[in-house]
Amino acid sequence: MTPAQPNLNQLGLTKQDYVGAKSTLCPGCGHDAITSQIIQVAWEMGLEPHRVAKLSGIGCSSKTPTYFLSSAWGFNSVHGRAAAVCTGAALANRSLINLIASGDGDSMSIGIGQLVHMIRRNVPVVYILEDNGVYGLTKGQFSATADIGSTLKKGDINTLHPIDPCTLAMELGCGFVARSFSGDPKQLNTLLKAAFAHRGTALIDVISPCVTFNNHDSSTKSYKNVKDRDFPLHELGFVPYFEQTEVEIPAGEAREVQFPDGSRLTFRALREDYDPTNRYGALQAVHEAHAQGELLTGLLYIQPEGPTLHDQARLVEEPLALLRESLTKPGPKVLETLLEDYR
Repeated sequence: MTPAQPNLNQLGLTKQDYVGAKSTLCPGCGHDAITSQIIQVAWEMGLEPHRVAKLSGIGCSSKTPTYFLSSAWGFNSVHGRAAAVCTGAALANRSLINLIASGDGDSMSIGIGQLVHMIRRNVPVVYILEDNGVYGLTKGQFSATADIGSTLKKGDINTLHPIDPCTLAMELGCGFVARSFSGDPKQLNTLLKAAFAHRGTALIDVISPCVTFNNHDSSTKSYKNVKDRDFPLHELGFVPYFEQTEVEIPAGEAREVQFPDGSRLTFRALREDYDPTNRYGALQAVHEAHAQGELLTGLLYIQPEGPTLHDQARLVEEPLALLRESLTKPGPKVLETLLEDYR
């Protein structure tokens, strides 16, 4: 392979080819830091922008697809329905690289039923949940992910038990579950690359402080609080299938996970005996850390094998959206056979 020029990726594209419109979010919003890493990762991995389908619902987070990959396909759905739209898009065209940008309100409240069934079906998608614990567009009320005891700027204290997107995803059998922090670009970059290499549903819960409504010291999702509580599980390194360089992992106990496309994810555990391939151990670790006031970040659970929506639906290799009408329109004999089954 001919080496790419310094300012071009392997497709011959510049990073500018992966940007979108100028952000209209509040200055300093954590969501913009996530957008920056999506652009960086898509460029570094050489994703073809026209093959990406970016989907969203309603909320500050759901505005962010406007700010990256301007030449990708895009669909801004109604509140909480991005998962359902993505399922349809994945069935219609299996060649798409699906990406959902959602938030804690969009995903864990009105859209939770949609998300649950998308995970059960193992729809191929990178699901980025930009999590700030509040409803930013409606002036900062608590969301379903707000921790008990977390306080709003105006003094209200949350008394409701939170929904943890990561433990929920693991309980449903999601094959790639991670948590990161918008203030840790290196970790987020590696997790995004690994998520794009995963065949099925890859969910990343990214704690993204709301600078307007939820970035004060008494909020558990403030920038300072997350920095103080953050406990990275491991140091991660990712090598895409088209690269030959070795991943940089410090000396010590290291493990490697290989994806079906040949990409490799290598990690060295910082937390003693943590195994991200053990779902029950991962669930226990997250619950124990929460009880101790820690926020675990990194790759919580991974299982790269497993049937996806395409496998379960027994889809043909050619995308359904591209099939000729002669192959999709049954003749009289086929219809008669089908009708016989219902008589």
